[in-house]
Formats: sequence, C-alpha cells, structure tokens
Amino acid sequence: MALRVTPTDREIHFSTDDLIVSKTDLKGRITYANQVFCDLCGYNEAELMGQPHSIIRHPDMPRAVFKLLWDTVQDGREVFAYVKNMARNGDHYWVFAHVTPSFNERREIIGYHSNRRVPERRAVTAVAPLYAEVLREEARHANGKDALAAGYRRLVEFVDAQGMPYDELVFAL
Repeated sequence: MALRVTPTDREIHFSTDDLIVSKTDLKGRITYANQVFCDLCGYNEAELMGQPHSIIRHPDMPRAVFKLLWDTVQDGREVFAYVKNMARNGDHYWVFAHVTPSFNERREIIGYHSNRRVPERRAVTAVAPLYAEVLREEARHANGKDALAAGYRRLVEFVDAQGMPYDELVFAL
C-alpha cells in the first residue's frame, strides 16, 4: 500500500479508557491490530495486515527514537516510549507506547507486541522539543546512516545529561 499522507496540524485524541494494541512480525509488519488502533489511524484491519508498522509514522518522529526502540526489543527487553503517530488523513496523535518482544517456547523472539495509552500531556510537552532537536540533527546529514548515528548520539546525550537511565527518564517526564 503506497499511500502518501500529508501531515496536518490537527491533533486527535483518544480516551484514557482506550488501549491501542498491535502485533508485528520480526520485520515490523503488522499481524494484528485491535479496533481502537484501526479507528484512530483510519485504516481498516485488512488494510493494515502485512503493512510495516511505519505506515503510521509521523515525519516529526526522529529515526533515532525508533533505533532505541528496536535495539531494545530485539535484545529481548521491553521498552516504553512517547511516539507521535499519523492517521491516514494526516492528523496526528501522541501515545505512550509499551513494546515487548513475543517469545516462543524456546525463548526465541517471534514478533513484537505493543500497547499504547494516552500519554501525560506534560510528557508530550517535554519530549516534543527534544524530538524536534534530534530530527534537526538527523536532517543535517545527507547520508542516512550518518543521520541516524548523529540523531542517536544526540538522544543518548540528552538521556545521559538527565542523570538517570532511559527506563527511569521516560517515567519521570
């Protein structure tokens, strides 16, 4: 599905009672999406199945944040992150994501599971300027690998400057 979505400046919100759930295979292709996810992003289940989860990636999200997320879950650990997603119509919505690897009986990673909730507004206010700064750093580099590495360094520098590990920082925002 090669759909080009243009971001709008409209933010959409969902209920604090809602839980967005999706599952992906090892390559990040969607294998399950609950109805809340479908309703919020504007795609039906059939349209989402097999698509890369990045179908809802907002261009304001730095690649470095997803590197941190993927590195963590591919290492077999859970991760929490604030993410700005984009709906099919270009509107955006913020989530507090909890992503975990899914294991088989031999403890091999066979996919990933994500639950997303409404984030605390103060956390979004805190993280949005950081993401913009990391994105600017990524944009300074023409080469994709260099851009990702520079953005990731900036993200790690920020976390280190806070004097606590990322896992603690994400809950302190």
